[in-house]
Amino acid sequence: MRTDDWIAVLAKLREKREPCVLLTVLEEKGSVPRDRGSKMVVTAEKTYLTIGGGHLEFHAIGIARKMLAEHHSQPLSEQFNLGARLGQCCGGITTVFFEPLIQPQPQIAVFGAGHVGQALVNLLSTLPCHVFWVDERREQFTHVPENVTVCCLEDPVDQVNLMPPESYFVVMTHHHPRDLELCEAILKRDDFHYFGMIGSATKRQRFDYRLEGKGFSRQQLDRLRCPIGLADVTGKLPAEIAVAVAGEIIATYQRAAQC
Repeated sequence: MRTDDWIAVLAKLREKREPCVLLTVLEEKGSVPRDRGSKMVVTAEKTYLTIGGGHLEFHAIGIARKMLAEHHSQPLSEQFNLGARLGQCCGGITTVFFEPLIQPQPQIAVFGAGHVGQALVNLLSTLPCHVFWVDERREQFTHVPENVTVCCLEDPVDQVNLMPPESYFVVMTHHHPRDLELCEAILKRDDFHYFGMIGSATKRQRFDYRLEGKGFSRQQLDRLRCPIGLADVTGKLPAEIAVAVAGEIIATYQRAAQC
């Protein structure tokens, strides 16, 4: 196996925006399974390459996955004595450097499970992101992709407060008063990364007027994307609207990843 295979592994994981930990053997004393510079990559579900196998690798994988589960961003180093206590007979000492490489996946809340909401969620589910699908009508969730979280709440506005900072919000419910309530809650947070709402230019004007009356500034309102989606992608079909919205979301998180 080539010594630079870990570069290709990291490139593939980065493309999928999958968090991982890069393990590197920093020092070795005495008899150890792998030399200094040996590397391994650990994700929540898989491992790539090796730093020697056995109990050393078992413990190292456990440390890496604990870092991922707890969202550690700072690296650390651990020294392992490869004796009876670790279940290995090498007898040497090795130091492993754990470097978390977190590619944050967009957290996207989609409000509305109508035809357009269904088309958009099906599309977003194929992307490297976490999707929270929100609607008070449980009967609307006839098909839910495996990696989508359904939030069937009596008051969908509650989900706004449950989302982490830098979230993405997409409002496309069946009820204009509900859209307005969601707009107020999202704009009050003022810590979102993206906020788009389905609707015409006329709907946008009406909402701006009402929201300005509630004390929202022009600067705050300018953060709302409505009409939503890439302007060059036209069409009224749910799939066409979903493609336009997903394209805008992809462009937004790709720009953020380059900063």
